[in-house]
Amino acid sequence: MIIDTQLLDKVAAEARRSPRLRMNYNLHESLDAKAQRLLNALEPGTVLPIHRHNHTAETYILLRGSINVIFYNDDGSRKECFALDPRCGKYGVQIPKGQWHTLEVNEPSVIFEVKDGPYTPLEEKDILCG
Repeated sequence: MIIDTQLLDKVAAEARRSPRLRMNYNLHESLDAKAQRLLNALEPGTVLPIHRHNHTAETYILLRGSINVIFYNDDGSRKECFALDPRCGKYGVQIPKGQWHTLEVNEPSVIFEVKDGPYTPLEEKDILCG
């Protein structure tokens, strides 16, 4: 499989049509895979709750677009913000295991995302309210 403009355009078009304004394209064979590798197309206005992954670190590599990845403290206060834009030489971020985070989409974007598997749905304790 080649990850090319045509594939990114296809996943981005699906994200635009999705009520969630985002769409995953899994590169791993199953949700039980030890490495969860995927393209994640994101449109401005998509809402990702502030959350954490207690079982794995997570890596984002931005293939196109512009996003802000925001880290939070346990009390919900903003800790750090990383502006990613490959046109400016800012390509990705490593999110440590257990780090509260979210992202803001500045323009239609596609990230390559990697985290340890198997896939684990977020539990209520892993979503930061407020």
